[in-house]
Amino acid sequence: MTTALLRTADELHARVKPGRRAVVMTMGALHEGHAALIRAARQIAGPDGEVVVTVFVNPLQFGEGEDLERYPRTLDTDLKVAEQAGADAVFAPSVDEVYPGGEPQVRLSAGPMGERLEGAFRPGHFDGMLTVVAKLLHLTRPDVALFGQKDAQQLALIRRMVRDLNFGVEIVGVPTVRESDGLALSSRNRYLSPAERHTALALSRALFAGRDRHAAQEALRARAREVPSTNARAEALSAIGESRAAADAHAVAKAAPGGPAAVRGTARLVLDEAAQLDPPLVLDYLALVDPSDFTEIPDDFTGEAVLVVAARAGTTRLIDNIPLSFGAPEPVDPHGAAS
Repeated sequence: MTTALLRTADELHARVKPGRRAVVMTMGALHEGHAALIRAARQIAGPDGEVVVTVFVNPLQFGEGEDLERYPRTLDTDLKVAEQAGADAVFAPSVDEVYPGGEPQVRLSAGPMGERLEGAFRPGHFDGMLTVVAKLLHLTRPDVALFGQKDAQQLALIRRMVRDLNFGVEIVGVPTVRESDGLALSSRNRYLSPAERHTALALSRALFAGRDRHAAQEALRARAREVPSTNARAEALSAIGESRAAADAHAVAKAAPGGPAAVRGTARLVLDEAAQLDPPLVLDYLALVDPSDFTEIPDDFTGEAVLVVAARAGTTRLIDNIPLSFGAPEPVDPHGAAS
């Protein structure tokens, strides 16, 4: 397969599209995380479909003091990565092609969700992101567009835009790809010194610690459900030496802090330790949010959630997240035993 390099929308529109078109939007500097997106797009499009990768460094989503000029531009390498992953075409338009006549006067607003967390630290970022995604959806005319789950708030906002504004496109999220040490793949990782990279690993370690704390709590609750807390059961267990296990399961599942508060607290301990490193990890935020609107979830929350973190190691700012699922709390009978 030879991947075509296209510079204008007219070139893209002139291509025959026999099957489904799947689009992967990037700002270039492609790495294995992007390659995973392209491979997923290839699978969705099928042999008769078309995979288009966009490469465009969008000036609208860089705020004052951010790294627009510093952002890596590696189109030749990007073409090779895209080709090896199965892309049919790379659409790499100029700024004038995407924004003819200069910066657009009419832009999309990300609304309240775009002002939270990442939006609070990068004002206007999500407005610029949604504006260019909308433009590229119009220019590429895909049936499906794929985005990485590493940028969880971005993915949530794109899904909301597509739903609210009736875009006729399916949005697919692809799981985060990590390096062998757990660091989420990012084009910004190349800026980290060895010491800064060591510090940056606290992001994924904090997320994994929160996830493991939640899994342990759920396992204890499951154990408690399997071992009813009745006197007769306790006596029977005592005879075979299991009474302590049953008691521990019930005590921890009922009394120990669990749920969202425990997840946040466990993750924060890791981040607090990393703040003492050299160089220190400088935390922007840690939050456990509802992915539908990126508001903090309450302690009695049930359903899907996302644990998100953003921090700086040296001058490099990184984000990461991990999905979690909170089940319904156990019903309690009037006598104090879980039913």
